[in-house]
Amino acid sequence: MLLHTDITPGRTATIDNRSCLFFSGFSYLGLHQQPAFKSAFMEGIHRYGTLYPSSRAGNVRLSLFEEMEHALCTHLEQQAAVVLSSGYMAAQAAIHYAATRGRLCYAPGAHPALWLGTPQLPAVDRAQWEQETIARVNGDADHHYVIVTDALNPITGEVYAFDWLRLLQRKVLVLIDDSHGIGILGPRGQGSIHLLPGTEQVRYLITASLAKAYSVEGGVVAGHAADIAALKKNGFFTGSTPMMPAGAHAWLQSADLVRQQRMQLQQNVAYFLHLAANSAIHNPHGLPVFILPQPAEKPPLLNYLAERDVIISSFPYPFPHSQPVNRAIISALHTQQDILSLYQFLKEYGY
Repeated sequence: MLLHTDITPGRTATIDNRSCLFFSGFSYLGLHQQPAFKSAFMEGIHRYGTLYPSSRAGNVRLSLFEEMEHALCTHLEQQAAVVLSSGYMAAQAAIHYAATRGRLCYAPGAHPALWLGTPQLPAVDRAQWEQETIARVNGDADHHYVIVTDALNPITGEVYAFDWLRLLQRKVLVLIDDSHGIGILGPRGQGSIHLLPGTEQVRYLITASLAKAYSVEGGVVAGHAADIAALKKNGFFTGSTPMMPAGAHAWLQSADLVRQQRMQLQQNVAYFLHLAANSAIHNPHGLPVFILPQPAEKPPLLNYLAERDVIISSFPYPFPHSQPVNRAIISALHTQQDILSLYQFLKEYGY
């Protein structure tokens, strides 16, 4: 079912002149609909205009970008950071740099943003891949390896464990896409970095979209200072348009609002987890992503809910040939009544 709207969704979406509850998309913290955030964004436009009309490598530089990079590397507990125009651009900059540091070792299902060309991804499950990677790295003294992986899977709701990295006996670079963890996971919303073991053999390069939680069109790569300095010399940084300055300004001005919205999101997720505790609704790690299995004998859940003015996520991703997965995405914008309404419809459907 393909739906169209002329208004950006928040807690609701306008479809065919009907107001529908919107449990799809991302913007987990709902900042894009917060008056204070929009006001900060407009303030940024008035101050900086709609873009910065120069390369980041130009001879006149905007200090705002360096201010944001400093704030992000502190937030992510890394030595340095660089911001680019999108999460995809950041991931591509990171993988092209990482490829100069060693042989790429992709995890199963690694997101296309992390691809260098068209890699052959492992066909084994993740547990087997981890064991094979440990054996490969420890048994090959002639090569340096770069492990390339996502921090979590927003389609299945799984947060990956990385304790197995402690078993590596040779130095590796681990490139991790944390687009759906940054702003959400961790004691302070610093993302998946708090789940990563610190060992002498491993150094990390973290890449993430700033849109998924923070409602800012931009991306970040964070890691050791030497890696970020080298990355700033590649063409993805020097030859691309910088992120919109107004977005950087809005994010820097909104620390208190981000904390407030993150707390609201946690409460909303906890409420739905409580409601769905004894149902077939799947959420193994408390992410704002609830997996809704499609029973074979039932009519399509997507259509059933749409007829009741409720929109969930259900489309092929990340490729047109991927199998659609039914998901309900909870955001900080939803009220308890919204979530209760969703659950009641799901219960009536048969969950």
